[in-house]
Amino acid sequence: MTSPKKNYYISVTHRLVQEVPNESTEFEVVLDEEDLSMLRDKIGELAKEDEYTLKRAPVPYKSADHDEASDRFNRRLTEIYVLLYRNGTEKTREAIMNMGVLSNLSNTDYDHPGYNGGSPLNR
Repeated sequence: MTSPKKNYYISVTHRLVQEVPNESTEFEVVLDEEDLSMLRDKIGELAKEDEYTLKRAPVPYKSADHDEASDRFNRRLTEIYVLLYRNGTEKTREAIMNMGVLSNLSNTDYDHPGYNGGSPLNR
């Protein structure tokens, strides 16, 4: 038997999942316990990836565009936004679409000629 769905208020920026909206709420979603657990897990994974990406940031001569840490962080962030979009209210879905975050995170413009061996700094 599936658990009843409830409204939750999410701040991706602050990594918050709450039952009551506040000033930091970015999105409203309707989730059952299973989806809530999945969202919390994904937010926890994102926090770990964010920490690792931060540690990698000061490495000299390493392009962030081709850094596995950045790629993993972007994948986790995309997974969260997909989950929010699928379970979001109409306002949430509209906000995510207006942000363009799903297409921006999955389309990194690597078809640009500068990425095809033209720049020694992007390897």
